[in-house]
Order: sequence, then structure tokens, then C-alpha cells
Amino acid sequence: MPNVADPTQVIAEIMQLKQQRNAIILSHVYQPPEIQEVADLVGDSLELSRRAAATDAGVIVFCGVHFMAESAAILSPQKTVLLPEINAGCLMANTVTAEALRAKKFELPGAQVVCYVNTSAAVKAECDIACTSANAVQVVASLPTDRPIIFVPDKNLGCYVAKQSGRAMHTWEGCCPIHDQLTAGELLKVKSEHPRALVLVHPECRPEVLELADYVASTTGMLRFARESRNEEYIVATEMGILHQFNKQCPNKSFYLASDKLVCRDMKSITLEKVLHSLQTLEPRVTVTAEIRERALKSLERMLAV
Repeated sequence: MPNVADPTQVIAEIMQLKQQRNAIILSHVYQPPEIQEVADLVGDSLELSRRAAATDAGVIVFCGVHFMAESAAILSPQKTVLLPEINAGCLMANTVTAEALRAKKFELPGAQVVCYVNTSAAVKAECDIACTSANAVQVVASLPTDRPIIFVPDKNLGCYVAKQSGRAMHTWEGCCPIHDQLTAGELLKVKSEHPRALVLVHPECRPEVLELADYVASTTGMLRFARESRNEEYIVATEMGILHQFNKQCPNKSFYLASDKLVCRDMKSITLEKVLHSLQTLEPRVTVTAEIRERALKSLERMLAV
């Protein structure tokens, strides 16, 4: 394998093998800049899986975390899905298991289960409908009012959705530890340093942090807001990887990270060398059993129908 000190050769081999394998490379916006730059598509996890499913690529190299690769496998069962670092996981997704969710459903008979896409395929298979951070409020508002709602796994997103939709929900005690560690005090300090900056906050942050936001949105929503707004400065309260896209899409504007703690080590575990190795070996593969896939797909399809 080429030496890590010479990324030019690694990138050249990635591009060559990508063509030979009829592969498409997907990168979440939290990935390192060099990974985003070799990707064919950069964006939110479910958006990436849907766009990849619509292509004629036979191989999907997903530079993200495990549940994202599973979503790609759910939507593209006929394609080979690769996750360059098989141990790249999501601590939030790990807070809920299919077994624990079944137990909760037993406690609340007749409950409607809404799952954030940041969950495993097995958990999605136990749910009635999925949601993203962008459409969670709309999804919850669309549900019948005569049955209780269980929202998994993010308590912070659940709290935000409940407030915005006016719907009472049983929220899971999970969270994204990267977003959840950001405090209101930390954000206020950065605001005092950049008084002209608008504050963009991801709904996985704590409620008291959301209260300080000028705009609450998914990563895609944040990027769109910055592109369309006339404001020239922004404080960004989400994982640091998105700064690459902010600076790329809005080169004449200034962006400040709300805290230097906003770093997801799992997202940063994929390297150019690992992408190349995946294309060389067509490993590590991520698959979903037919039974789990069929049930999980229903939760995604119901979301898309809203």
C-alpha cells in the first residue's frame, strides 16, 4: 500500500480503482476534509444512501459509521456496500437495541415508535416510522393523536421535536455524546467573542444550547442557511468536519466552531489508505439480512410518504 506520506499516489489509485469497480464513494460531512474531497457525494447519511441507490454503481464505499452503511444496504440490496473502517460506530445508536426496544413496546402497548435514522437496521425493523433531524417534527406531527409515541434514541432531538410539534412522547435516554457535551456557558463565551455571528445549532444539542440558537437545523439545513443568508459570520454547534463544507461553499464568510470538543473520533477513523484498501479487497462489507431489511425498509418508506 502506498506510504501515508504521499497521499497523491493514494488518491490516484482510489480514482483508478473506483472506475474499475464501478464504485461510488460517499462521505458524511463529519468526515476529514481529504475524505470529503475524494467522495462523489457529500452530505447527510440518509440523503447519501438515497442518492447512491439511484445510481448504476455496483459498489458503495460509505465513509461514515456503521448504521449509515446499513441504511445504504437497506436501500440498495443488490449493491456491495463497504465501510472502510468496520469499527466506526455511533455511540448514540448503541444506546438502543432491538431487544430493549421490544421490552419498552411491551410496557406501552399500542405505542407508535419513531426512530431517528441514527439507529441500527435491527432497531429500525422494530419501529413504525423513521425520521431525520430535518423532518422529525413533520414526521411526529403526522402521527395519530390517540396512541402514545416512543421516540428513539436521542433524548435531545426528542425534546426538541416534542416542543416544536406539541406532541407528548416517551423519549429514550440516549444522546450523541459529542453534541451533548456542549454547554450553554461554552456557547455564550464564543458568542461574546463573535457578537455579529449567527448561531447555528444541531438539534442533537442540549435544550439550553438550542435556546441560544438563531437557527436549529440538520447539517444540510445549516449549510443551506449559511449559503442563503446575507450574514457574514456564524458560530457552528455541530461536529467540526462540517467546517470544510462551510468554507468550501461559502468562501467569503467566517465560521467559528462552538467548542473544540466537537470531534467524533469514529467519524475521523476513516483514512485515504482505508478507502483504497476497501476498493482493492471489496472489504469490509456491511450486509443486512433479508428479514431485517424488509421490516426496516418499511419504516423508511413510511417516512418518505409523509
